[in-house]
Amino acid sequence: MSALLVLAITAPLLGLVPLLLLGPRTGERAALGMLAVNVAITAGIAERVAQGGRALGYVVGGFAPPLGVGLRADGFSAAMMLMAALVLLFTGLFAMTGPGDMTRKVKARGSAGMPATFFILLLSLACALNLAFLAQDLFTLYVALELLTFAAVPLVCLEGKAGQLSAALTYLLFALFGSVLYLLGVVLIYGLYGTLDIAHLAGLMAQGTGGATAGAALALMSAGLMAKAALFPLHLWLPPAHSGAPPAASAVLSAVVIKAPLFLLVRLWSDLAPLPLTQVAGPVFALCGAAAIVFCGVVALAQERLKLLIAYSTAAQIGYLCLMFPLAASDDGPWSALAWTGGTLHLVSHALSKAAMFLAAGLIAETMGHDRLSGLGGVGRVAPVSVAAFGLGGLSLMGLPPSGGFVAKVMLLTSALQQGAWWIATVVLVGGLLAGGYVLRVVVIALQHPDSDAASGRGLPDARECRWRALIALALAFGAMLVGFMPLAPLPFLDIGRPVTWEGLLP
Repeated sequence: MSALLVLAITAPLLGLVPLLLLGPRTGERAALGMLAVNVAITAGIAERVAQGGRALGYVVGGFAPPLGVGLRADGFSAAMMLMAALVLLFTGLFAMTGPGDMTRKVKARGSAGMPATFFILLLSLACALNLAFLAQDLFTLYVALELLTFAAVPLVCLEGKAGQLSAALTYLLFALFGSVLYLLGVVLIYGLYGTLDIAHLAGLMAQGTGGATAGAALALMSAGLMAKAALFPLHLWLPPAHSGAPPAASAVLSAVVIKAPLFLLVRLWSDLAPLPLTQVAGPVFALCGAAAIVFCGVVALAQERLKLLIAYSTAAQIGYLCLMFPLAASDDGPWSALAWTGGTLHLVSHALSKAAMFLAAGLIAETMGHDRLSGLGGVGRVAPVSVAAFGLGGLSLMGLPPSGGFVAKVMLLTSALQQGAWWIATVVLVGGLLAGGYVLRVVVIALQHPDSDAASGRGLPDARECRWRALIALALAFGAMLVGFMPLAPLPFLDIGRPVTWEGLLP
């Protein structure tokens, strides 16, 4: 079953062949089928990890780490892979149906290149994400991050508009800046220890070797990952990127692309760094997270465009993950495990809800011809399913039951209270109030009495196909709701394979 790890990386690339050799329609259907295969593979990996109660491992080329490169799937990585695969599949379905920003505008110009390009990028993202979630070598992870960047940046400027090109260039500069910092940290680590395998490095670092240089290397790598993940204060590229990007591209960027560097940030400080160093760095990350939640939440409240509101909401919501670091690194076993589960469930529920909200926002903008909040009065009567998808996704951001955001934030809040971290608990509550403010602002406007333009539905020339795409957004929102039925307790599946070790996994 370890061969599934290789298939998870290589199978998406097979979908590129029909896209390059066959017509756009046939190629897109084949790509969608390969995205479905990707879901099946990642689900198989998660099922094997759960059944076996241990991580799956694979050694590339037969050379065992630290000499060679290994792939490894534990409970955490399996959960993230399955989440990403589902979001990519549903986003592909959204882009395949109807005349939205991803297909109608391009075909109206008589070009079939952009739809095919979008699915090429989706498949490339699937490959890069799976590699990032499975690789156990710091340099291989760098390669995965670069593949992810060069597949994600073109999503921002698919239509080739001047504003999109500027936003894509800003994103690229931030991403390359992050890559340089990450690679500098990797070089320092290799110079200190002579290996880049996470399992072996964890053992060496636990012995206390490396001193301040090891801490500096981890700080450099963390800063690079923060730039790629748009963590405050390195979030400046995110709102412009979402502002002009097509809705399906925004959904992918917000839901899964930024999750890979966040995943690696958790790996660095939960599996690689020694506990004393993690306990020192944890409050620093928590302060960044608190600033993101408050500052970006307030800025989201002031936005007059729907997509910019959701974009700043993304920058705010990922701050909750940073609150997890000091709580999960404490010596209080049960409550630190609760924080670990809460942070992971927040990543999953945020991905599903934010994908739903961006897709719904795209349909709302298509319906009304714009996404200015001042002109969205009555859109709830013209596009009720889209508004329902947006509202359900917003419930998760606010942390209201029965949503995944509620379960995740209750876990973080409980862990903070039990460990005496009152300021973290206060930030969690304030963040929920801010999220409630900007989500309810949109919902109230959408449910107002429609004006004449909204009542005519002038922006909705193909209502049946738009309704189908709205159902896709609604399905993602319901996925975020389903996460809310998880028990309010540490999830044993997420602890499978931790701490990181190759014992019993190598041939």
